[in-house]
Amino acid sequence: MTVFPFSVHSLSEHRGPLPTEADVVVVGGGIIGLMTAWHLAKAGLRAVVVEKGKVGGEQSSRNWGWIRQQGRDPAELPIMIEANAIWRGLGRRIGPALGLARTGVLYLAETEKEVAGFEDWLVHARAHDVDTVLCDGAAVAGMMPQAGRRWLAGLWTASDMRAEPWVAVPLLARMAVEDGVTIREHCAARLIDMAGGKVAGVVTEHGRIAAPEVVVAGGAWSSLFLRRHGVSIPQLSVKATVLATGPLPEVFAGQAADGRLAWRRRADGGYSLAPGAFHEFFIGPDAVRNFGKYIPQLRADYSSTHLRLAAPPLYPDAWGTARSWSGDAPTPFERMRILNPAPNARVLGQLVADFAETFPGLPPVTVARAWAGMIDTMPDTVPVIDRARTPEGLTIATGMSGHGFGIGPGIGRVVADMVRNADIGHDLTRFRLSRFTDGSPLVPGPSL
Repeated sequence: MTVFPFSVHSLSEHRGPLPTEADVVVVGGGIIGLMTAWHLAKAGLRAVVVEKGKVGGEQSSRNWGWIRQQGRDPAELPIMIEANAIWRGLGRRIGPALGLARTGVLYLAETEKEVAGFEDWLVHARAHDVDTVLCDGAAVAGMMPQAGRRWLAGLWTASDMRAEPWVAVPLLARMAVEDGVTIREHCAARLIDMAGGKVAGVVTEHGRIAAPEVVVAGGAWSSLFLRRHGVSIPQLSVKATVLATGPLPEVFAGQAADGRLAWRRRADGGYSLAPGAFHEFFIGPDAVRNFGKYIPQLRADYSSTHLRLAAPPLYPDAWGTARSWSGDAPTPFERMRILNPAPNARVLGQLVADFAETFPGLPPVTVARAWAGMIDTMPDTVPVIDRARTPEGLTIATGMSGHGFGIGPGIGRVVADMVRNADIGHDLTRFRLSRFTDGSPLVPGPSL
């Protein structure tokens, strides 16, 4: 079994000279940061992306690879519809190497309560003309005749797509460079440089970049970086385990999930498998500080969260991770270039057993590759996309809660136009930073 293809030892592709000035510096080389910079460059701005490790080295390349409208929070859905259209344009430009395919997403219900949840979400799909339909058990059986299990119903969106994240994100980075974006890997942002309460630039480990605008899109590291600058967000991270099987006969061409298992057909003939509802949560200083805000989410889905007493050393919310640092010495971001958690061995075994039970006619399921990722999450499972009140010139785009890969191109366009003070075209009220301090109830998004 091989491990995840990106590691601290992976060769950096983007190691050119660091510019001394820019219009916007984007902190974080995941899909949100890359797509934000790309849209900024298309608008004529000089955008620089600084990444402490490797582009796409963390959750942007470790996710399931689903590009889905289905099950989205109603506030995310219009942006996701736009993202779908952008993805199609990216596919035309980059070509088959992107791995983009319209294969559909199928959610499977085993209880009447789950069916009712599907029916509730259909209201939002119809309001936005998304092609989602509710299938009965017989229709689901017809879609997967080789399945050894039966479900009450299925929620099906044929227009949803997939791509291979660890292939797609580096390709998007190369495209961004072609269109004028400067990317510097192995270059941690240490501090936001400020003057008179405004952003003046970014201090990196390789020097300062003067800029009036900064976008923080650091994924699991965003909260740590922002807190150093007096901006507090209740973002935490959970560990999720995924595996890729060896080649297998096709039992379903798209993506599907129930409460036990999620699976996606891969271009290489195997399947990506993940638990339908299982993640690991490490207790640390931020977890203790923000526990109260997560109570509604825990009440809604307590069985999926498995607590661990402490994060491994150097993780963002590890007990020993520094919360304060200067700009002239190594920071926590240099000490952990790529967050590369070990997959849960017990979960891997269960995934293989569950997939074999779901499709009993398959040959023995082998594990070709296994990995885990740290998903940046928020108490209401929707991101922060907003301008900070202070310092002026700071924009935050983080906490995608496992939804970032698919929606990334749309979020990138939104954030770029937010930075430019252009028309965003969507209602971002639900994603405002002040929702954590203005007394508003934190309502978790759909658990579909």
